[in-house]
Amino acid sequence: MDAERVVEELYLAGGCLWGVQAFIATLPGVTSTEAGRANGTSQRIDSAYDGYAECVRTRFDPSVVSVEQLMAYLFEIIDPYSVNKQGPDLGQKYRTGLYSNKLTHLEEARAFTAARDDAHRIAVEVLPLANYVRSAEEHQDRLARFPEDSCHLSVEQLTKYQSDVDLAGH
Repeated sequence: MDAERVVEELYLAGGCLWGVQAFIATLPGVTSTEAGRANGTSQRIDSAYDGYAECVRTRFDPSVVSVEQLMAYLFEIIDPYSVNKQGPDLGQKYRTGLYSNKLTHLEEARAFTAARDDAHRIAVEVLPLANYVRSAEEHQDRLARFPEDSCHLSVEQLTKYQSDVDLAGH
């Protein structure tokens, strides 16, 4: 293992986290993923909805994949114009976004969105990470463990980059 390898992290929200995690885990440069909740007000997962967005904690090697590239990948699997809805999933917890404690991540994500011709229509949040809570074990790598479970993403989307990275390795 290369001891000098730099790993950064950010949090991506794209609707139901099962499919988002399965997709992100296959991306080049992603070193690990974890299902969770971003920007709620509680540290508990067994409490009432507290404003969180379902998200995937994404650790990545910035020498392999940039924040802009991660945003482009996210845009492949979301409807960037939709507010609080992705596929059949409806509600504030299914909103889309990128959250990070690193200002440069937020700046790069905002630059990605601003450079698009449709920037004025995009409903993807780009905000500092205020709070993160890891999801229950049953939600971690759910589609890798239970591929028959439903997800708003197609098999083609979920496996588009799978040949590049072994999904089971996350």
